[in-house]
Amino acid sequence: MAEQRPEGGVGASGAERARAAIARQRRYLFPAVITYYTEPLAVERAEGTRVWDMEGREYLDFFGGILTVSVGHSHPGVTGAVKDQVERLVHVSTLYVNEPQVLLAEKIASITPEGSGLSCSFFTNSGSEADETAVALAKMATGANTIIGLRHGYAGRTVLARQLTAHAAWRGLDDEMTGVKQAHAPYCYRCPFGQKYPDCGIRCAQDLRELIQTTTPGRIAGFLAETILGVGGFIVPPPEYFQVAVPIVREFGGLFIADEVQAGWGRTGDRWWGIEHYGVHPDIMTTAKGMANGFPIGLTVTRPEIAARWQGLTISTFGGNPVSARAALATIAAIEEQDLRANARRMGERFRQGLLGLQEKYPLIGDVRGMGLMQALELVRDRKTKEPAAAELGRLFEQTRQRGLLIGKGGLYGNVVRLSPPLTVSADEIDRALAVLDASFAAIAG
Repeated sequence: MAEQRPEGGVGASGAERARAAIARQRRYLFPAVITYYTEPLAVERAEGTRVWDMEGREYLDFFGGILTVSVGHSHPGVTGAVKDQVERLVHVSTLYVNEPQVLLAEKIASITPEGSGLSCSFFTNSGSEADETAVALAKMATGANTIIGLRHGYAGRTVLARQLTAHAAWRGLDDEMTGVKQAHAPYCYRCPFGQKYPDCGIRCAQDLRELIQTTTPGRIAGFLAETILGVGGFIVPPPEYFQVAVPIVREFGGLFIADEVQAGWGRTGDRWWGIEHYGVHPDIMTTAKGMANGFPIGLTVTRPEIAARWQGLTISTFGGNPVSARAALATIAAIEEQDLRANARRMGERFRQGLLGLQEKYPLIGDVRGMGLMQALELVRDRKTKEPAAAELGRLFEQTRQRGLLIGKGGLYGNVVRLSPPLTVSADEIDRALAVLDASFAAIAG
């Protein structure tokens, strides 16, 4: 007779432990905590670009913890720095000076966009908090109240961040807050004006003027925009977009807040920041995710004269945490020492060519877009009508999981594949991912 073991207990198999973990999550966590796949994936360990589930199955990670694992899972340099710091000092809050936070702020000042003057930092725990800090600062610095975001944009899960998020599914019951307006997104594949780039004259950016003149008091605090719209489906603005949009914002007294939560830290290739591809300097910049390779951290950085306009007292209990700061410093060092910004460009170009090849092969792929190692496929049932293929995306997810590839999803219509492997990804791994995608598309097409 087979030995009877309690599911999830001592001596349980990996499959039993996984089922127990999933059952406990469903019982004890908010139901709103979404998970991918028909049967959630229970992850146990990871290294480099690979992840193993509790049953021992190996996967190639091409979503990187939502663009957070920038230099690979369990990077020895990051792990070593964290271990060293944990033995020294774990927490003190911003009421005291801690050297890792100060050193990190100094390093950030040296790598912000050249000529931008962004050198004064405030650390928090997430991109949501970073964006909240930036919006509050913009209001204080300008004396105005209105903030403009982008349709299809995502700013986080706090109350104000949800107001700036232009996705119904992510807003919950929140209606529009006074002082928040959403401009048309630079979504060329689905142009809100029915025009084609470059003959459009960047009308989506030009429309900012009328938006301000008709829906605001005529004076605004700022414009918060992701340099590549992440949750929106890796929407990449045309090259001239910010050069048209930002002067209009400043004409009406606003500050430009570049949201680099997903596009920062070398992901777009060759440069530290996505905005550096557009020839425009932000007044305030926010980031998080890939900054510390998985450790919680958020950053709002600006020019000293803007930072000096903060009114009242402020602290962040966990902001500038010495462990997260050491992780961030080690992550930055790895990006520099391994020349990962250049690798993001090279591997991104290789990946993009492979994805374009898949587009030629499968009519389901309506659009291929992205920059560096931030690539997307928009799935449509008909290329002419561009009807979103959300159900097909769900089937593709199950196929890629079966073949050992983890991918992401996004887009207002739930039909965009988001692909963002760690910056350490190799040519062989790119090719392997393309082969899995090819086989998976073939499976759902058949």
